[in-house]
Amino acid sequence: MSRCPECGGAGAPRPCAELFGELLTLDYSMRPPWAPVHAVSVSCFHLQHPSRAPSAAPGQWALLHVYLEGGLDALLPMARRLRRLNSHRRGGHTPGAADFPGVPPFPAHAAPPSGFATTIADVAVDGGFPADGHEERVRRWARDTVAAWA
Repeated sequence: MSRCPECGGAGAPRPCAELFGELLTLDYSMRPPWAPVHAVSVSCFHLQHPSRAPSAAPGQWALLHVYLEGGLDALLPMARRLRRLNSHRRGGHTPGAADFPGVPPFPAHAAPPSGFATTIADVAVDGGFPADGHEERVRRWARDTVAAWA
């Protein structure tokens, strides 16, 4: 079985990028349980696949910390703020941990981890991202992503 070169996850049932596309389709359906944790899923995926959005990592790091400490109630206002601070809308500012007091700084000095305890393949279960238990799997994905980078 092949492994993803960035996250170390199993390449089955499908490659990570393909699974991420499927997850985004569910997220954009605007239906629970996928839509409410869209920002968390994107942050986990990009932090585990840092070649896809390297400049966004500090903001995604902050978002995961806010979510893990305060849940969805804390996440939603932060996700709105991140959208407002987004670089292509504000002339070059990329949001980071410093934009969110109380969040530990992103470990930018560290090389990206080469493996994670939970990957998108685990969240997908059988490749279909079943609704039952989805938010719990995403929370575990977020926790394990932060732990690997810390």
